[in-house]
Amino acid sequence: MRKLSVLCALLVAMVLTAGVAMAGTLEDIQKRGKLRVGMEPGYMPFELTNQKGEIIGFDVDMAKRMAKAMGVELEIVSTAWDGIIPALLTDKFDIIMSGMTLTQARNMSINFASPYIEIGQSIIVSNKIAGEIKSYKDLNDPKYTVASKLGTTGEQATKRMIGKAKYVSFETEQEGVLDVVNGKIDAFIYDMPYNAVAVSQRGQGKVTHLDKAFTFEPLAWGIRKGDPDFLNWLNNFMYQIKNDGVYDKIYGKWFQSDAWLKEIQ
Repeated sequence: MRKLSVLCALLVAMVLTAGVAMAGTLEDIQKRGKLRVGMEPGYMPFELTNQKGEIIGFDVDMAKRMAKAMGVELEIVSTAWDGIIPALLTDKFDIIMSGMTLTQARNMSINFASPYIEIGQSIIVSNKIAGEIKSYKDLNDPKYTVASKLGTTGEQATKRMIGKAKYVSFETEQEGVLDVVNGKIDAFIYDMPYNAVAVSQRGQGKVTHLDKAFTFEPLAWGIRKGDPDFLNWLNNFMYQIKNDGVYDKIYGKWFQSDAWLKEIQ
């Protein structure tokens, strides 16, 4: 009987300990009264900085709606892309909302909510070779110099699918686009929505956008592993806004209109 009592006590202690350990992100957000969102504000139209120094974009509007649904304030934590997953894992913020592609490699370190948009890689080509290039396959030649952003799926796709070309990487998207516009490189490979905006902003008459994506990339929100309650909340939130018109309104603002460009020009 004594052994049974000790065993029961141990089981109760284990349950209580597990309960403490399982106190997840949702509870932390409620106690804090603030949702902390990590993003790198350089990826149009998902997150960017306007003339007033404010971070705006599709993901920002989604984050605002998320914080409102939680009944808390929103804090945007600006984070360099190459350190955004380590920053999440060390609790610098609660969630990554930064146009991140759901990949199997990233999924080994973090969990993803259900994808909220699907994109792919497209190509900005210098007009000096535009007549020669009809798809990414035509760039797969040592005579061409191609580029993408360091640490992105664009870089991975370029190395995997255009491996014969000379490759250079850039710390920012803006540098890569500028080098194509100035004729220093032949092509810049990056996410299609960003490339479309960049061409209309800086490259008209100087570059050609091959806007048919040649990869499939679902974008999703990243969170720390071991938090099923937060993951459940995020997926239900997405289901709600995709069926009540909120998602379509935000999508239309950033992808079907260019009015927001006035804020950054």
